[in-house]
Amino acid sequence: MLTKLFKSSKTSFQIFNALYLSFLLGGAFYALKTFHNYMDIYEKAILFGSVGFFSWLGWSWNHFKKIIILVFAISLFAIQLYGGALANSEHIFLLKYLISSQSAIMWMNVFFALALLLYWLGLLTKNNLVDDIASSFTSLAVLFGFIGLLVRWYESYLIGLDIGHIPISNLYEVFILFCLITSLLYLFYEERFNTKKLGAFVLIVINAAVGFILWYTFDRHADGVQPLVPALQSYWMKIHVPANFIGYGAFSLAAMVSLAYILAGKKILTSYLPKPAVLDDLIYKSIAIGFIFFTIATILGAIWAGEAWGGYWSWDPKETWALIVWLNYAAWLHYRIVKGLRGPVLAWWALIGLVVTTFAFLGVNMFLSGLHSYGQL
Repeated sequence: MLTKLFKSSKTSFQIFNALYLSFLLGGAFYALKTFHNYMDIYEKAILFGSVGFFSWLGWSWNHFKKIIILVFAISLFAIQLYGGALANSEHIFLLKYLISSQSAIMWMNVFFALALLLYWLGLLTKNNLVDDIASSFTSLAVLFGFIGLLVRWYESYLIGLDIGHIPISNLYEVFILFCLITSLLYLFYEERFNTKKLGAFVLIVINAAVGFILWYTFDRHADGVQPLVPALQSYWMKIHVPANFIGYGAFSLAAMVSLAYILAGKKILTSYLPKPAVLDDLIYKSIAIGFIFFTIATILGAIWAGEAWGGYWSWDPKETWALIVWLNYAAWLHYRIVKGLRGPVLAWWALIGLVVTTFAFLGVNMFLSGLHSYGQL
């Protein structure tokens, strides 16, 4: 009986994976059919390479698969509601209040804020039901955030075919990307380590980014779609930026888990948090993943610079600080793996590393002039 149930469950899982792959391929072919005149061979390769990556990730993590299916289904529904006219976002109820890019991103912000409050409530009261609701709100925030970015991508082409581009080109867009990648990394580890208590810490850095998004939207009115500057009109942007922000997200996750580790070491919230060994392992795995992707992003950035500016490395402030970040985490991993260092020193190092990473991510764009100064306050 158990054998039959296992085989039935395994068959259902395989069918679901096949449907998931078919769904991704269908979306890719739809995008290719609709926009093939505006895509070069590299962009088409990136499109189908993304299908392979999302397939692998979805097969490895069932929760991600469910989110992706909903993201694409709702995004395609929103695109159909537009009917090729951007003005419909003001006249169709679902677009205006729920699934236009701006509405979806605002819902993302709301759910992230609610998730932070509930994670802390669950942490302080040891209420697992509240933890579950907080985790669900985080997943909803991710869902609406990705819908917002995909619909924004479509909206940019409605503004003008020469303006349309993937929405990862300015501070407003990459802050959204940062929130989504960091929260996805957290949700993955939350499930793997079977703990929801760390959400109270990780959602702090995500909500700091949410605060920036809201300020940038309502105070600076910098949320509009803008044409790409010449240097950004490259297929390299589509792989360099996401790889970079997987690095930033993983480093941020490690820093916030380090904060939990430090508090546990000082006997603050000790009874609520996972064991120090679990926290230590999560910090290490997060930095290792972040370092791998940040290394890939730095190499891709050098290739992109060579193509755009004629030189692979020019000691531009952004490049210099990227190197500082890379050296910082390379040294961290060296002392962790080779020297066997453990404990509060590495936790404090990872936490301080977030300050360095934040300056490389935001401060350089804001306060230092250079070839990478695309954002402004």
